[in-house]
Formats: sequence, structure tokens, C-alpha cells
Amino acid sequence: MRLKLLSCEIFYREMCWAVARSPHQVDIEFLQKGLHDMGSTDMAKGVQEVLDRVDGSKYSAVILGYALCNNGVVGLTARSIPLVVPRAHDCITLFLGSAARYLEYFNSHPGVYFKTTGWMERGTAERSQLSMQHKTGMDQSYEQLVAKYGEDNAKYLWDTLCDMTRNYKQFTFIEMGLEPNNSYEQQTRQDAAARGWQFEKVKGDMGMIQRLVNGQWDDKEFLVVRPGHRIVASFDDGIIAAEKIPAAARKRAGIRTRPAKP
Repeated sequence: MRLKLLSCEIFYREMCWAVARSPHQVDIEFLQKGLHDMGSTDMAKGVQEVLDRVDGSKYSAVILGYALCNNGVVGLTARSIPLVVPRAHDCITLFLGSAARYLEYFNSHPGVYFKTTGWMERGTAERSQLSMQHKTGMDQSYEQLVAKYGEDNAKYLWDTLCDMTRNYKQFTFIEMGLEPNNSYEQQTRQDAAARGWQFEKVKGDMGMIQRLVNGQWDDKEFLVVRPGHRIVASFDDGIIAAEKIPAAARKRAGIRTRPAKP
């Protein structure tokens, strides 16, 4: 098969490593991490615009290096070829290798902020030019807010809109085995110490990412969206599902269906 991979850039190292080992030809296109910070509707719109530019005559399917991502993939539509999406609430599931492992860790470690090389080297949400905080002016320091709004107003704005980490108490660094050195781990340790947080390092698992690019799309792990269907949140263990777009809506959108390429 020839596959088109559209992936968030936080998976840059992992996806390149996995694609190099895939039995298929996989063409990669990375999208900005800042799409996550635009809100679910704008994120889906941005991803769909890229998806619509894919030449369906060249590929058997489009595979996504995304999870549900706070409903950021809800509404994405498969047009002339299938669209394959991991069944995951967020990207941490892919870094840990399975939804079961992520759920187990999440339930036993409340208040954890995860870090990987991709999250660190691709920039933070606060600094992203596409981030919601940047767009609303809430990416300023506490001192800048005091100078602009006064101490009482600054405290309210900081507590409600700016301090995105107030509910966290631990950094967990996911080591994928692709790191060039230990600098990312050490930086995370230092960040934890500076905040008075706990630190833990866990081993990542490339299995789910590799299965995505290998075309091993078991229904328990991946949703295959057929042409003329779109992604919806399922609010169950499947996380996402596909619904058929009404014929009239398909015609208005110019969606045509055809068999997938072998």
C-alpha cells in the first residue's frame, strides 16, 4: 500500500522512525502543534483543509497521527479514500502504546503533566503563535498582568486563565528510546524541582504507532472511516466512531466514493 500520514509534529521523531520500518510506502506531512490550542472547531477545520488537499488517486488511505484531542478530530470527513484514526483520547495513549496502559497510569497518578521530546522541542502551548492564550493576550507573565490590570485583577486573570498547570503536581517524562541524549529528561527533572513537583520517568512503547503505519488496523485500536463518513465522539470505550453523511450533504460537499486502492 501507499499511505499518506498526517501527523501532529510532536510525533516527529517517533513517526519517522516507524515509517522507516513500515512495509508500506508512507508519505508524511507534519502539522503544527499549535493547532491543538485553537479550540476543537478550528483545529478540525485546519486538519480537514490539509486532508482535502491529499490526492486520493495516489493512496490507499490517509492515516492520522492524532487522537480525539479534546474533540479536535470530530467532524473530520473521509472523501474519496478511507481515513484511519487511533482510538485514543489524547497523544499520551500513542506514546504509552495502548489505551489500557494510559488509563491504568492516569487512574493511579492523578495530577500528572506528561513530557516527551516532541512536546519539549516543538514549543509550548503558551508560546505558540496559534495558541488560544496568545490570541486572547493571556500568555503574559504575572508581573506583566499586574502592570497592565492592577494586582487584584491580575490575580484573578492568572488564576482563571493563565496558570495552566495549577492542578498538576508531577512531571512524568516518557522515554521512547529515540532521544539523542538525556538532556530532555534532565530538563524535566529540573522543571519538576523548580516547581516542587514529583518526577518520574516511564518507558514509552512504539507499538501502537508502528501498527498505525504498518496498516495493522485492528478495530479495537483504530477506527477506519470509510469515504462518505465522518468522525464523531462515541462516549464509550471505542472513544470515536464514524457516521454516514447524508447523501444530499455529500453531494454539496463534492464527496465521491470509490473502492480503496489495493
